[in-house]
Amino acid sequence: MKLGVLARMLDLRPRGLRGLASVDDFERAANRKLPRIVSDFVSGGSDCETTVQKNLSAFDQIEWAPRYLSDVSDRSVSTEVFGEPLKLPVMLSPAGLASLVHRDGELAAAKAAERAGTVFVVSTASSFSLEAISAVTTGRLWLQVYLWKSREVVGDLVKRAKAANYEALVLTVDVPVVGKRVRDIRNGMAIPPRIRPSSVLNVLRRPRWLAHLLAGPDLTFGSLVGAVDPEGQESIAAYVDRELSNAAATWEELTWLRGIWKGPLLVKGIVAAEDAKEALRRGADGIIVSNHGGRQLDSCPASINALPRVVEAVGDRIEVFMDGGVRRGSDVLKAKALGARAVFVGRPWFWALAAGGQDGVERMLGIFSEEIDRTLALVGSPNFHTVSDSNIWRHEGIVPEQ
Repeated sequence: MKLGVLARMLDLRPRGLRGLASVDDFERAANRKLPRIVSDFVSGGSDCETTVQKNLSAFDQIEWAPRYLSDVSDRSVSTEVFGEPLKLPVMLSPAGLASLVHRDGELAAAKAAERAGTVFVVSTASSFSLEAISAVTTGRLWLQVYLWKSREVVGDLVKRAKAANYEALVLTVDVPVVGKRVRDIRNGMAIPPRIRPSSVLNVLRRPRWLAHLLAGPDLTFGSLVGAVDPEGQESIAAYVDRELSNAAATWEELTWLRGIWKGPLLVKGIVAAEDAKEALRRGADGIIVSNHGGRQLDSCPASINALPRVVEAVGDRIEVFMDGGVRRGSDVLKAKALGARAVFVGRPWFWALAAGGQDGVERMLGIFSEEIDRTLALVGSPNFHTVSDSNIWRHEGIVPEQ
């Protein structure tokens, strides 16, 4: 009799993505599939990785002031960005070389974002060309660009973005030089990956990843193939290393870009209030408060801590977003309470892509939606728009001074 009860209780069916209940679960699933050289490339930061940890821990220091006995039976997680509806206020940050973790790369991410009703920001360093990505989706696409040493490269990308119906440009400004990413240096990370003797065994323990890498398209910067002119036998990867960072760039680059792009223009990498004011003065339509996920200058303030000062500096004259450390639906609402229009996530969609391709990214975004909805009810707010700083518990040391 007891054995019969036990048999009915047992569920030995493979759970797959259904068994993943949080972004942290996706990180663990991705790390089981990826060799260390790749998982470190995705998860690592610069120098001591202090900022990576700050981005995460800062959210834990913000506490809710929930209100109860208000009707929260009819809830909505949707919002608007640049006058267009956004079903989910969690957008996919630009992140290059997604085919490194799954052969479908950005194509899968773009389709997942469309299904979730959110924005996908395509990186200049994407594995597939911006045109190939646009061809697989009718969803909202933005293109991220750097301040290359050559304006000709940026101008060409802008023309192609217009032709491919990209909605907005995102200018990343926090890469005058590339940050020191210690894990990548120790692992000998390069494009394509170089597998050192010390890494061979670890890579061979991930045969599916290796098979996908070998069977898939060549790992390269899809939007730059044929668009840049490396010298002699120089690879595109070497050209990017040499030309992408522009230590001589000034705010005049934003003014120039504003002159050739008439759609929404966002500046990504802002943490200082004065920089936010200057971006506004130069014609930006949006600001993404970001420290590059802790991959550039270490010991920066957590993005969520920098957010209130930026919001105070620009008011409602410009749309403000943030990324860095967002792992839960409650994090999304904390950012909204402190003034963000919506948030971006980078590492989470890479982990989800590695864990399950397009289905994985869809599942991850679905978890965010479920968590936002649940937190709205528990906080006592009927919809995303009604969340404000009044929902935050205020006592010394918890919410940054504005």
